[in-house]
Amino acid sequence: MSTKTKTSVKLKDGDQCTVIAGTHAGKSGIVRDINTSKTGHITITVVQKNGVRFKTLAKNVLIDTGCKS
Repeated sequence: MSTKTKTSVKLKDGDQCTVIAGTHAGKSGIVRDINTSKTGHITITVVQKNGVRFKTLAKNVLIDTGCKS
């Protein structure tokens, strides 16, 4: 049995992020819209450099801490 530990990270509008799981894995961009769904899952809108937007779950995202512009 393996145990997973969750680290809570405060997502902010404007954070640079990379999607590490799910449909959009490998894509990156800037966090723009943060919502909590009726079921309690946190969803975010990510805007890529080319302007394309997509929605994903916050649990699938890794925040890039060293890339502030």
